[in-house]
Amino acid sequence: MEMSDNTPKNKKRVLPKCVRPEEWNNLVKVIPKKDKIAIISFLLAYGSGLRISEIVGSTKNEEIKPLNKSNFQGNGIFIHGKYDVERIVPVPKGWRINFIEYLPIKTTARTLERKFKKYSAIAGLNAKYTFHSLRHGCATRCLENGMPINQVSLLLGHSDIKTTSIYTKAAPQDLLKTYEDKF
Repeated sequence: MEMSDNTPKNKKRVLPKCVRPEEWNNLVKVIPKKDKIAIISFLLAYGSGLRISEIVGSTKNEEIKPLNKSNFQGNGIFIHGKYDVERIVPVPKGWRINFIEYLPIKTTARTLERKFKKYSAIAGLNAKYTFHSLRHGCATRCLENGMPINQVSLLLGHSDIKTTSIYTKAAPQDLLKTYEDKF
């Protein structure tokens, strides 16, 4: 008798490729200080979980704006995201008040992908990483640090918690550590 896990036979399960905290630190070190677009975009993806389309798709300040109307310090960011879903995300650690001048980001998704590939290669990151790996890193980090999955789902703007559940499998080292602690 054949066992089934309800996965289509041709469907391969691929774990998200997540930028880890130590890799993030290496990445940030190689970005030139003058490349504010890369710094701000990478920070919004890794620190707040924004999609590349939410970062570059903002055509006016209503798309990405601070909650308190004056600055982003110690506050949340209002996002008008994919499928017209509105949500609040945290201000990323490392955010500087002068970064507001650069919003909305005036570049393309392709340009950000190229910048990410360039700087991640210099930093020695996995060549399979994409810009979206920053968002994956945010989600994985949140779950690893004990944030409830339903809150991570809200942070990412997922309409179905099943979409968020993939990140529970992204860090097998937690499973291994728990196993070692218990046995």
